[in-house]
Amino acid sequence: MINALVDRIKKMEAPIVVGLDPMLDYVPDYLLQNAIREQGETLEAAAEAVWQYNKGIVDAICDIVPAVKPQIAMYEQFGLPGLGVFKKTVDYCKKKGLVVIGDVKRGDIGSTSAAYAAGHIGKVKVGNKKLAAFDEDFITVNPYFGVDGIKPFVEVCKEEKKGLFILVKTSNPSSGEFQDQKINGKPLYELVGEQVVKWGEECMGDTYSYVGAVVGATYPEMGRIMRKVMPKTYILVPGYGAQGGTAKDLLPYFNEDGLGAIVNSSRGIIAAYKQPAYERFGETGFAEAARQAALDMKEDINSIF
Repeated sequence: MINALVDRIKKMEAPIVVGLDPMLDYVPDYLLQNAIREQGETLEAAAEAVWQYNKGIVDAICDIVPAVKPQIAMYEQFGLPGLGVFKKTVDYCKKKGLVVIGDVKRGDIGSTSAAYAAGHIGKVKVGNKKLAAFDEDFITVNPYFGVDGIKPFVEVCKEEKKGLFILVKTSNPSSGEFQDQKINGKPLYELVGEQVVKWGEECMGDTYSYVGAVVGATYPEMGRIMRKVMPKTYILVPGYGAQGGTAKDLLPYFNEDGLGAIVNSSRGIIAAYKQPAYERFGETGFAEAARQAALDMKEDINSIF
């Protein structure tokens, strides 16, 4: 799957992933009110509004960006109806040709880790059939448990030709409380990056590994270090835009050929219609605003090369 992601990035000249993270206050009120009229003030109505919102955005951006990243917590908050919409969103995005990165941040050991891997990127055996559940193309994984927690995911990646993005250096302000602590003279995030390289050597694509890394845009100097540590690792870069990362901060994350990284923007695109720069689109033009924001992000990022 890493080959497919790289091919789409090159074809579209857009190292961009759109985070489908639909908080209910991002959803235009008219969509929510339509759903409430049909299903009352229920979780089902909230989930239906989110679905219509997602569908509009996906239709607007699927021909200009290579990938999307639905954050599962934004769907779980609506219970089973929300999880149903998560699955519908994954399936719809794949139908539209998008690569889907499930932002699930799973991490555990043994059979629990294997079950997470099977449920999200693998298959479960039911009688004589092997069936996919959520069926994302990539997922995010927490490495805190060490190799016991990562190995089941890597095994499924090799079997299904799917991928991982392992948390190395996250974009939140307090990440340094643990991730920057030094062990034998090296910060923890660098040690994790070295392990990501080792895990990735077991499942290589044409140029890059199926095992990628998450390194926040808010720490460009650390990004420069990690790019050298992980030359064949694709880096998922959160923190652009709303969290303070700028285009010029992104250059260290890329290799000289302009590949090696994919930059995430969530509310900066999906809630663009709420921003002064795109308010001309109005509430009913939320999808068109998202498209324009994605195009502007593409132009901004490509300006650094």
